[in-house]
Amino acid sequence: MKFNSKYFLIAIFLFLIEIIIAIFVKDNFVRPYVGDYLVVILIYTTIRSIFKANTLPLSFGVLLFAYVVEFSQYFNLIGLLHLSNDKLAQNVMGNSFAWNDMIAYTLGIITVVLVEKIFYRKKTLKNFTL
Repeated sequence: MKFNSKYFLIAIFLFLIEIIIAIFVKDNFVRPYVGDYLVVILIYTTIRSIFKANTLPLSFGVLLFAYVVEFSQYFNLIGLLHLSNDKLAQNVMGNSFAWNDMIAYTLGIITVVLVEKIFYRKKTLKNFTL
């Protein structure tokens, strides 16, 4: 475990954006797709703020978790757990399966990997001396 304030601040910022989207945005693009795109980045940065982890295994784990949550919607897990009337459970677990959500999660994780690679490369080049 190692606290990382940069990832923590990014996670808080993303969490606030997700809250704003949930409360104020009632459209057919930002709320369903941008929210799903950002949520995997939020989960990744939250974990990275607490644990020092390698990018690819953590990214894969976050993506797998998002897929599991999405497939739980396909199998109506929220109904099976008798949480259909629970607003918090509905917001956390979602209501319905959608392939577009899977694409949004995947694009979010691809963004994480690319940004981490660019950041790592700059950090490596910055410390490189002849």
